[in-house]
Amino acid sequence: MVLLKRPGCFSTFLAIYASSTWAITVPSSPPSTASSVDPALLSISLEFFAFPGYMQLPSTTTCLANLAGLRGTAPAVRIGGTTQDRATYNAQLSTPVNYTVASSGDAPTSLTYGPQFFTLASQLQGDVTVGLNRQLNNQVNTLQAAQQAKSTVHNLLALELGNEPDLYGSGSPIIGSSGWSPSVDGASQKAWETALALSVGDIFQAAVYLSFPSWSTANLVPLLGSAISYVKTFSGHSYPQSACGGASTNLQTLMSHSGIVSYTRQYKSEAAAAHAQGKQYFLGETNSATCGGGDISPTFGAALWIVDYVLQGAVNGIDRLYFHQGTIGNCVSLRPLPLSSHLCPQCHRNTASGATTRPARPSTAPPSSRNSSAPSAARASQCSTTAPGAVATYALYSSANQPLRVLIYNSAYYSGSGTRSAASVPLSGLSATGSVRALRLTAPSAPARVDQGAAVTIGGGQTFAGDCSKAGAQTMETVAVSGGTATISVKASEALIVFL
Repeated sequence: MVLLKRPGCFSTFLAIYASSTWAITVPSSPPSTASSVDPALLSISLEFFAFPGYMQLPSTTTCLANLAGLRGTAPAVRIGGTTQDRATYNAQLSTPVNYTVASSGDAPTSLTYGPQFFTLASQLQGDVTVGLNRQLNNQVNTLQAAQQAKSTVHNLLALELGNEPDLYGSGSPIIGSSGWSPSVDGASQKAWETALALSVGDIFQAAVYLSFPSWSTANLVPLLGSAISYVKTFSGHSYPQSACGGASTNLQTLMSHSGIVSYTRQYKSEAAAAHAQGKQYFLGETNSATCGGGDISPTFGAALWIVDYVLQGAVNGIDRLYFHQGTIGNCVSLRPLPLSSHLCPQCHRNTASGATTRPARPSTAPPSSRNSSAPSAARASQCSTTAPGAVATYALYSSANQPLRVLIYNSAYYSGSGTRSAASVPLSGLSATGSVRALRLTAPSAPARVDQGAAVTIGGGQTFAGDCSKAGAQTMETVAVSGGTATISVKASEALIVFL
């Protein structure tokens, strides 16, 4: 479990300097007041109809195993999305799913699924959340699916009843003559949860709204009334940018640290509303941009964004963030590697975050190194200035309250042309003598993409092959420590993990 606190050792700066007179002091122990962060903080969401296809890809298993190895716990998986509200359960179906599409890149307008769908879900190692249909207003069919899920999926965490009901249109069967609104949806969620809980128990993930703040967990809670006892978790959906309908995306805006701080702060009240009821709050579906991620999701800059986004989410009380994967072969979010790799982009992007909290032991680390066992971080501290800038620094601690490592992220945008600036970041208060080791996350530029031949690496030479297996070897950099201070150089659009 990771814990974070707003005042502390996370620093931001108004400008990038080649040299400076300030220093970031790494506290010898974490702050006493902190927010808890789930071990599966960074998790995965898979589009409902595409889920069986993902399970047939060896790269999916490899990528999930990579993330589990980095963090020390299997990532949770949410199976849901738009097509869960187009799906009808068929207990007699001999295949996991059945549908017809005009081309492989399309999502079906309707589909059926059977018991084998849940058999596949039971093979996942982490917590599983399954989305079920509410839009078609067939409560009997949804109950059959819920009962099958409960009896088959041993690691079932929660059931969602509907996906983004705030977007239900006038043609949705569940919408009656009175129309649709937050209050009407709240009454619907309450009625469905109350009815289904008699058979499957208190196992529902409520809210699952995209249109925050007009639709929110905070507003839903009083509408649920006594049905709150049937709710296990609350979920919001969140995309900082959109690629739908020809909308343009902007990588520089996405990876800006100050922008990330401002964006994630809005969910603090949502998390607080859930926590006040004794429930967890997730971003149950999130990623860089809607409709596949546009041109930004496959980039190295998006890998850097995910590190800051995940930790800032935790700072604001979000317990887990589930990064959504859509149609196989058609979701740009999945493709900084060849199409055969599918989930490998998440390996690149999420490894940076996972490595921060539990890095694999670098091959060059000596056996006597205090980092050789690569312990999981138990706490992390952060502080921010009143006007966040481009550079962010996180300090992470062990369960014994010992400083383990520091993450430094330079969100200044480097396009690949011109001079690449660098921040010189002095870390003081270090107990190490002589030197510390560091692992660099780098690429030729922020827009760099592996599928276009760019060298995107973690620790010098490590990357991922097309099947999501690790390729190359990590090497550690050595940074001198003098008088308890080490000065770290981090280029624009780059990050560094310092082992203490």
